[in-house]
Amino acid sequence: MDARPFELNDIFDVRLVSNCSLSPDGERIAFVLREADRAADENHRSLFVVPTDGADDPHRLTRVSGVGSPKWSPSGSKLAFLAARERDVSLRVGRDDDAEDEGDADDLDDTPNSQVWLFDLERGGDARQITNRDEGVREFDWGPDGERLVVSVRDPTDEEAEYLNARRNEDAPVETERLQHKYDGTGFLDEVTTYLFVVDVRTRAIRRLDDAYGGGAYEAMTGLQPAWGPDRIAFISNRTDHPDRTSMMDVFTIDPSGSDLRRVTAGELSASKPRWSPDGGRLSFVGGNPNNWCIPNRVFVADGGTYQSVSTSLNRSVSRIGAPTWTDDDTLLAPFGDEARTRLVRLSANQDDSERVFDAQGEYRTITSFDATESTVALCLTGPSDPTDVYAMPTDAIDGGEAPTRLTAMNADLVDEVAMPNCRRVTFENGDGGTIEAIAYLPPTFDPDDPEPRPLIAAIHGGPMSYDAPQFGVDDCYWTGKGYVVLRVNYRGSLSYGREFTESIRGEWGPRESDDIISGVEWAVRRGWADEDRLFVTGFSQGGVNSAHIITRTDLFAAAAPEHGIYDFYSLFGTGDHHQWYVTDLGLPWEEPDAYHAMSSITEVGGVETPTLVTAGENDWRCPPSQAEQLYVSLKRQGVPTKLVIYPNEHHNIGAPKRARHRLKTLTEWFERHDPGKDE
Repeated sequence: MDARPFELNDIFDVRLVSNCSLSPDGERIAFVLREADRAADENHRSLFVVPTDGADDPHRLTRVSGVGSPKWSPSGSKLAFLAARERDVSLRVGRDDDAEDEGDADDLDDTPNSQVWLFDLERGGDARQITNRDEGVREFDWGPDGERLVVSVRDPTDEEAEYLNARRNEDAPVETERLQHKYDGTGFLDEVTTYLFVVDVRTRAIRRLDDAYGGGAYEAMTGLQPAWGPDRIAFISNRTDHPDRTSMMDVFTIDPSGSDLRRVTAGELSASKPRWSPDGGRLSFVGGNPNNWCIPNRVFVADGGTYQSVSTSLNRSVSRIGAPTWTDDDTLLAPFGDEARTRLVRLSANQDDSERVFDAQGEYRTITSFDATESTVALCLTGPSDPTDVYAMPTDAIDGGEAPTRLTAMNADLVDEVAMPNCRRVTFENGDGGTIEAIAYLPPTFDPDDPEPRPLIAAIHGGPMSYDAPQFGVDDCYWTGKGYVVLRVNYRGSLSYGREFTESIRGEWGPRESDDIISGVEWAVRRGWADEDRLFVTGFSQGGVNSAHIITRTDLFAAAAPEHGIYDFYSLFGTGDHHQWYVTDLGLPWEEPDAYHAMSSITEVGGVETPTLVTAGENDWRCPPSQAEQLYVSLKRQGVPTKLVIYPNEHHNIGAPKRARHRLKTLTEWFERHDPGKDE
């Protein structure tokens, strides 16, 4: 049977793998699988386990929604995870005499909060609920004895609990005195402090570590990230006098008894992802610059009272897909963004000496999740024609050309049935004479060496300090199946090309990114890949910002579709959740109004003629919907063909499966509606 094009309804059949976690002996991998429930219009996340030798198929452990963060006990006999599910029957009918009364998690509302659950894989049976906190549990880690957990939990005072109850059940007014008063996906922030607690796995007894608490402008994003080593617990927190005025995070450690708090870092980093060496003698963590997000995030190692970077010489940034992981007491593996791919680098804990490894990854696969032990590396890999799957290989084989063992094929039927895109890495010269790289997704029947010009969609990544790498994407499959070339330009500002490349846009978003994207599209036209009359541009978040800038600079595109973007940075200030970032890059808007206006495409829309679709999420507090409304009304007033789409109950994403389908259908119909060659 001939392969068919990817169809809109195939969105419901794509299964996405993430969160791979290796057992301590390296013989099993736990992972999370996201599946769409079309009838309920929800995405369900289930927990699976698969052996690393490929001897057996993956085994599903859960069938409930909301599973995440699987972690093995030190012996590998237990597997804990987070899930928001109906309370354990043992907690509904009674509780252990030794357990501390934590209150009824159903008092505040009927929706279950995320709690820690645990499978005893030796004894079998269903998962057992370990925590029962009113505010839920966000993060956890195992103690070295396998009998205790450390969890991070919001712990309101009586007065704060009364306020929360009124907000949730009585629609009481929001009251806050915080500078960082909101965060996308979380909502309005409050004064409740998050603490670390130690939980006894058997009795469920729980004890607060009073000196281990969080804080900071971005705690809603980072959490406390607890990591329990052989002797101490590490976590991150902001203990400055004005924690909402900086993205700084320090690393702290504390004795599991709650005594002997120690500060590891000195207040100059945005620290994250602490991990102990196997012997507990050293602590690694990732450190960024809180005042300049363009500087690459580096791996640091703390030893005694000092710490040093062991990755500065790379001039590359640690990827967000996972923490640097110790493979022995002197060596770490870490994922880095490196020239349009996420790849592994081996680091020495003793000096700044790095080595790129895993050449078997190739040029057209990227890593989306990884974990490692002394014996085994677990990988989630994806390519343009392959949705993410789980792989494993021996740690000592990571240097060679040996291919990892594929352990899952979660989309085998879909991949066999659908004609997937071809992919090319391409480079071209921008208007300033620099070299820019892009990832091009091509229709299955397209011959790049003997091309017939096709309609082209310039699809722009967000960030702005993100980057595109060759990987599976629903948009790319659908559009290439309909005959489009999709060009994803890693414009100046993209993170995987070093500090100078990234920092070139700092404080002035728009002109360089626009030049690079336009230059890439013009290259595709000259190359014969793209029809110059059938060009389209779209992008999400910063991709929306750039899409709007582009149509103020050129009439090259037949239609545009900026999604969830920002178009007036001056009026955005205080209404979005990243105002701290804008202050460090630009200054305060009343002190630097010209800088804010220069980054705002709304000031240049008077000459726009490009038909423009504008989308937003109703509850997006990163790029509020009022931004989309401003652009929409401004263009509509000028008689530009314009359409506005607001997705109710969505934040800075499109989560529900049916809305994801609607989004892709709406974008495509807009391009087709304004395609001068559609009926030729």
